[in-house]
Amino acid sequence: MVMTARVLVVQHEPDTGPGWFGGWLTDAGVTLHTVHPYAGQGLPTLDSYAGLLVLGGAMAPADDDVCAWLPATRALMADAVARELPTFGICLGAELLALACGGEVRRGTAGPELGVLGVDVQPAATGDPLFGVLPARPRVLQWHWEEIAALPAGAVRLASSPAYPHQAFRLGPAAWGVQGHPEVTADIAAAWAREDSPLLVAAGRSPEALVAEVRGAAAELAGTWQPLAESFAAVVLRFHEAGRAPVAG
Repeated sequence: MVMTARVLVVQHEPDTGPGWFGGWLTDAGVTLHTVHPYAGQGLPTLDSYAGLLVLGGAMAPADDDVCAWLPATRALMADAVARELPTFGICLGAELLALACGGEVRRGTAGPELGVLGVDVQPAATGDPLFGVLPARPRVLQWHWEEIAALPAGAVRLASSPAYPHQAFRLGPAAWGVQGHPEVTADIAAAWAREDSPLLVAAGRSPEALVAEVRGAAAELAGTWQPLAESFAAVVLRFHEAGRAPVAG
């Protein structure tokens, strides 16, 4: 029996699913296995997976006292980097990746970044297997209060914004993190806006206007980020087809 390339997806809250990104990966031939540690599900080892996708969430990446699964998630991501397993972290997932590998994350010194905003792709992204497909200044939904203040040693910065310089990075040959949310559909944004309404208003953003912004940019956002998701799927499939053995440890 031919085994399909499986990606382990770590989801931190009921309404923070893989959204567009999950659909794009599935369409590209990857099988997703989503675990819900907030609901008591344990995190498996990476032995039977060809990739790892860690999603966003409202918690900070070191909120271990209220989210008991976060240390295990950080350890899982560090293991993935050591194995050179294709890994993609989105927002909280990127922060967890940075923290797991020696970077620094803190409350954002410039305040929350909210809305469909442009990021500047850095010269180092030229030739990158994922970020090399993006235009020079793509837009992405930003919805975060934390910032990656310092990247891990050896990480390559791939995108920045005026408020926060570490918008995307690569660690090793096959682990990526992005501060924005390329996965979020308008329906997911609407659910977040309902939940975060007081925080959005306090930050000067109308929840209704923010959701309308996402809906209005949907075609642009999908057109920008689907090729990157497909590129990640291609990296996963190559890893799977090569039959790479995990690093001993």
